[in-house]
Amino acid sequence: MGHPKKQRKKYEKPFKPFDKDRIEKEKKLMGEYGLKRKHEIWRANSILRNFRRRARDLQASRNEQKKAELLERMNTLGITCVKLEDVLDVKVEDILSRRLQTIIFKKNIVNTPKQSRQLIVHGHVRIQKRKILWPGYIVPAGLEDTIEVSPKMRTKFIEESKEA
Repeated sequence: MGHPKKQRKKYEKPFKPFDKDRIEKEKKLMGEYGLKRKHEIWRANSILRNFRRRARDLQASRNEQKKAELLERMNTLGITCVKLEDVLDVKVEDILSRRLQTIIFKKNIVNTPKQSRQLIVHGHVRIQKRKILWPGYIVPAGLEDTIEVSPKMRTKFIEESKEA
């Protein structure tokens, strides 16, 4: 398990570091979702890879209980999956769209994804009255309605958008 003070990486670097197509795709994703580092894309890829691996293993073993658990987990995350083939069809964009930073931007609370990142890091965002400081927090579908921004910040961003 490792030492608690020495945490492991939660992502793997790409096998080919200088693949032009991959670099262009990552650059597009970084701009679209307001990501700061490519590590965030690689982490979403590893989360997706783990879900796909579990789905492939379950297709081979036919364990109905674990299959139901995997499908329930995907649905609680807000990624609708009815069967295992749906889990295999999930894309990185689906995982990235479940991040707290992206959800705040899509709810039109702020103007840009980078503003939503700043609000989260500065501690102005709460989920169920609990402060969340991680823009990469994957928000379950049931908690999406409980996201709230401090009123002072909300009025500030509304006033700025009216002035522009």
